[in-house]
Amino acid sequence: MLVGSPRASVRGICNRTRKPIEGAVLVVETLGPDFYDAIVASSAVICARGGRTGHMQSLCRSRGIPVLRVDSFEPDVLVGEVTVRVDRESVILGGVDTTRQQVPLAGAGLDDLESVCVVIADAADIRSTNDIVPRVEQVNCYFVREEFVCFAADLSPVDSLRAGDREAEHYGEAIASELCSMVKELLPGQRLVMRLLDLRSDDAARITTGVAVEDEPNPELGLHGTRWLLADHRYPRAFRALRAYLRVRLGWDADRVGFAVPFINDQEEFLRLRQHLGLTGDTPLGVFLETPAAVHSTAEFRTSGASELFVGTKDLIQFYLAADRGNHLVASSYQTRHPAVLAALRQAIESCHETGLSLHVFVLGADVDHYLRHLPTRTLMMCTAELEQLARRAEGGSP
Repeated sequence: MLVGSPRASVRGICNRTRKPIEGAVLVVETLGPDFYDAIVASSAVICARGGRTGHMQSLCRSRGIPVLRVDSFEPDVLVGEVTVRVDRESVILGGVDTTRQQVPLAGAGLDDLESVCVVIADAADIRSTNDIVPRVEQVNCYFVREEFVCFAADLSPVDSLRAGDREAEHYGEAIASELCSMVKELLPGQRLVMRLLDLRSDDAARITTGVAVEDEPNPELGLHGTRWLLADHRYPRAFRALRAYLRVRLGWDADRVGFAVPFINDQEEFLRLRQHLGLTGDTPLGVFLETPAAVHSTAEFRTSGASELFVGTKDLIQFYLAADRGNHLVASSYQTRHPAVLAALRQAIESCHETGLSLHVFVLGADVDHYLRHLPTRTLMMCTAELEQLARRAEGGSP
């Protein structure tokens, strides 16, 4: 079970296409961004490959959609109605009664948290988080990846940015329009942070139709994140159009929208990117820490003007432990509680304490207790569905 669910089992009709079928069980070899629409409409996913913290698995975690990886993947057998047994990590051909079945939750420390930054995919996730009863008062921030904003708006970023200056501006305005819809869902005291575009070449190739995307031997360590943003001469134009649109549409509320740079190593890249984007010295810009080099540059990011930090533990873990987070064959080596990982997180947290910089650490629901016990932080990031489970458990109710 790559991604769990509050329910012990989920059933639905098998969907082996990329077309969205509401409530279906998506059956696919490997999850990718080209399956976005089908994923968000599904009640569960069955796949043959992938890890617990892949990009699309994270989307499922946010929505509470269970993902089961089947060792002996025979898609021709998975037809008609099936039942995904979350509690038994198996799939049953046909339907079984799923009423009143729930998975017990591990212990959690929601009351010990000072603030929570919720990772979302669209405005619906903000609504569902703010609708949690009782309300989770610690939620003061929402975090969305620009790629997910693209998926929700049916945009292909590489196609748009390569089509010309005006198309790049249209792209920025379309992204801003989606962000405006998210801001409308915010409660007083809440804000929204968008992590700038971080599309690996293999993922980009799956959703790009108008131009060729160069094949890379190792996309995970290739031209993406800050490296790609620095190399693209039209992205700054799109980013300027995005910010201008927000200011016109939102007025002063535009200040409730912040931005963070992805896949970055050090202050030199940070300063170059600020200049590349045309940002003045007083324009806030956050940093997403997900490489060992970035962890060791925490203090320098502060002196370079970073407004806040977010720790992307999913990527950070794979780089510290040399274990691909999307490869189930090395799942035993991908350890969210490994001593080296905890030491890296502790270093970043303590550095922020010394400099006064705000920092949120992403955590899987199963690790909340452990991280609160072993790390000097009370500011975390997590997905909507897992936060809801913690909130209900804290009230002594069922998930």
